[in-house]
Amino acid sequence: MSTFNGLPAHVLLVHAVVVLVPLTAGLLILCALWPAARSRLLWLVVVLAVLVTILTPITVEAGEWFQQRLGMPPTVDEHARLGRQMPYFVAPLLISAVLLVFVQVRSRRQPVGRAVVALIAVLALASGGAATWQTFRTGDSGAHAVWNGVVDH
Repeated sequence: MSTFNGLPAHVLLVHAVVVLVPLTAGLLILCALWPAARSRLLWLVVVLAVLVTILTPITVEAGEWFQQRLGMPPTVDEHARLGRQMPYFVAPLLISAVLLVFVQVRSRRQPVGRAVVALIAVLALASGGAATWQTFRTGDSGAHAVWNGVVDH
């Protein structure tokens, strides 16, 4: 995917990632820590986690196409380096969401141990925080590349 309506696809797709990754992370953490939220929002979190897991590599690929057109200025190179790491930060969101589904489904038949739930909650907190932080770092480096004049408007 290279362009959409004359714009590089990356600049459009990245907005979805920047919004959906922190949203998914926040809802995942909420579901991990609050059973009432888990029973109401978990399937939404799973759908969002699947969506960001699919959308992130597509955004990275579109960004690599865009980078080839721009050349390799250091700020764009840094942004691309951080962006290529993003799939490794969103995959744990999906893993955590699937583990919470396991807890939710299993708890309907028999209680799940508190230690298991606590471990999954820690994983959700860590993966959600890390994915949000990496999204910020990647987006910030891209914004600096654009607003410092590296990328023409």
